[in-house]
Amino acid sequence: MNFKLVILWTDAMIFLLLAVGIAGAWWMKQKPHLMLPWQRLFKSRVGMVSLLVLSLFVSVGLLDSLHYRAALPQNGNGKAVYAAEVLSVFDALASELRSHTEKTYSAPLAVYLYAKESMETPDGKTLRDYPRLKYGGAHLADPQQQHVSDVIKRILSGLFAGWLGGVLLALLIVTFAASRRRMTARVWVAARSGTPLNAMLGSLILIAMLIGLTVNLAGAYHVLGTDKVGQDVLYLSLKSIRTGLVIGTVTTLVMLPFALFLGIAAGYLRGWVDDVIQYIYTVLSSIPGVLLIAAAVLMMQVTIEKHAEWFSSSVERADLRLLFLCLILGVTSWTSLCRLLRGETLKLRELEYIQAAQAFGVSSLRILTRHIVPNVMHIVLIAVVMDFSSLVLAEAVLSYVGVGVDPSTNSFGTLINNARLEMGRDPVVWWTLAAAFSFMLVLVLAANLFADAMRDAFDPRLNRTVDVK
Repeated sequence: MNFKLVILWTDAMIFLLLAVGIAGAWWMKQKPHLMLPWQRLFKSRVGMVSLLVLSLFVSVGLLDSLHYRAALPQNGNGKAVYAAEVLSVFDALASELRSHTEKTYSAPLAVYLYAKESMETPDGKTLRDYPRLKYGGAHLADPQQQHVSDVIKRILSGLFAGWLGGVLLALLIVTFAASRRRMTARVWVAARSGTPLNAMLGSLILIAMLIGLTVNLAGAYHVLGTDKVGQDVLYLSLKSIRTGLVIGTVTTLVMLPFALFLGIAAGYLRGWVDDVIQYIYTVLSSIPGVLLIAAAVLMMQVTIEKHAEWFSSSVERADLRLLFLCLILGVTSWTSLCRLLRGETLKLRELEYIQAAQAFGVSSLRILTRHIVPNVMHIVLIAVVMDFSSLVLAEAVLSYVGVGVDPSTNSFGTLINNARLEMGRDPVVWWTLAAAFSFMLVLVLAANLFADAMRDAFDPRLNRTVDVK
């Protein structure tokens, strides 16, 4: 084989969550009453457009979670030998961005370094000037005359290629969906005049134009500039997406069992069980979260450094630290959802049909699984989606103060931490911070808008009816 598959702990967690999500979607599709709130969500323009944007981020994260080691040339005995470097499918697709490193800083779309250096002229003289980049604008024979016109040309051609690809993809989606319903494309689109179809197709075309623009420019320039060691900032920003998704999803996987079990148990059983659980999450909420996380991360870091033989590569060591950070965040962030579930369970426990089930001798386990848990799942879904954005921001803050992910792990927090020193330079190196801010803004904003749409769709107080087809 030309590669050896490498499965990291966080990779396994991500694909486990993906499998659970697909299985849950298939199971809910068989239950019409469970599909009602989802059908309301599917009619929300804001919700569907934000879901489309989130899907783009998730796609990058999944591609970056397929890790492997490339095969090296075989030695004399014919035994396969693999490289020590662990790469991902995303690294292979963005190989030019990863390998085209410059000497040091360069501004977005620049052809020269950002700072002057001493250079020797052909006639032996020394002068200070801006050196040409090794890759950025290397195809230009005369950058002074050709740079601006070449950038404009690539922007226009990239926008056109993206628009053409987006339109063709939209037509393909409409044609395929219409053929499944045995309709013409025009009739199928007209039948969905009240749905967010037009908004989604328009957003799809805009995203395709943005991708076409970026790809066309990235083939010849550093779109978002380079950092101190000459790495492409666009590549580092895209690699940071996976870390944000891991923090948001794996932490949820850890937090959810604590909150769901303890919150429902406290609200339903009451008595001393309620007192003990309230005491636990009250004490835990009273401890400063950052100090607790910092202490746990530092102890875990010492343990990892003392047992370097546990890991075959630095990527595995950094991945274990990321996994432990998710575990620590999950253990310290379940209290708010636990309070919500306790209050909702206390209210549900007093309803007539719950009391009737108790009077007929129905077991507590059956009441919890058939009546309590299904009626609090809307709170769980809304809280999980809303907590996702706060966890992404928490990782940035923790990495900024030095108790987050491993310094070798690409994340928005490490980008911001590196930009902290760059902002004090003269001239200011602003593009690293701007790139991290922009990507985090789009990711968190899309997650928050999707959470708002889910809250509107799953709120049981809304008396909207949806025809089940």
